Amino acid sequence: MNIYTFQNESGFVQTAAGIIASLVNTNPRAKLGLATGSTPVGLYAKLIEMNKEGLVSFKGVTTYNLDEYVGLPDNHSESYRTFMNEKLFKHIDINLAQTFIPNGNAADLEEECRRYDRMLEENGPVDLQLLGIGHNGHIGFNEPGETLHSGTHVTTLQEKTRTANARFFSSIEEVPTHAITMGVASIMKARQIMLLIRGEDKAEIARRALTGPITTECPASLLQCHPNVVVLLDQGAGRYFK
Repeated sequence: MNIYTFQNESGFVQTAAGIIASLVNTNPRAKLGLATGSTPVGLYAKLIEMNKEGLVSFKGVTTYNLDEYVGLPDNHSESYRTFMNEKLFKHIDINLAQTFIPNGNAADLEEECRRYDRMLEENGPVDLQLLGIGHNGHIGFNEPGETLHSGTHVTTLQEKTRTANARFFSSIEEVPTHAITMGVASIMKARQIMLLIRGEDKAEIARRALTGPITTECPASLLQCHPNVVVLLDQGAGRYFK
């Protein structure tokens, strides 16, 4: 792993955006695995800025998102389709038909998982997979446990995850209890992984994930087995890496 700690938000965001822009400029038909949540918002804003300035074009890029809530309509303010459209896709020159997110409202969720896996297998691997990390060490919505799923699957969100995400809803009761998520094997097939970690409240899980035992009880620790991972930490999250 290549681990970098930044003293300010500007350096954190510019480095992350620079890695993605360099990849896309080198390979205009790059396949990107994308993530949601508060951590990548600054990165997406920087990519929008760079696109508008003509520094990078996403016309030939295809994207695959990690996950989606089960039961939220696409146009719901907190669906991940809405998030991606509002935070990135609507503001850059990407073809929306080439942006893929699991369908959390599919009539047959198990078939939707199989469909997403087939698409990833036929079109992958992704060139770069963007990841955040949950307070419990999840990547995507692969929650800690005795075992992990290799492929896309429906998962029950742990209470810690729902509590963390409640800030985006009016109450925790509105937070969905289930989600569709790429499996760990799909994530690990990416040619490169970029893990972004922000906030002092993530410092301990960052230490466990990056230097602790490799265990399914901390799914992000499996990234230690990947041959090409870059980790960007802000000052708070990087407390143990200075």
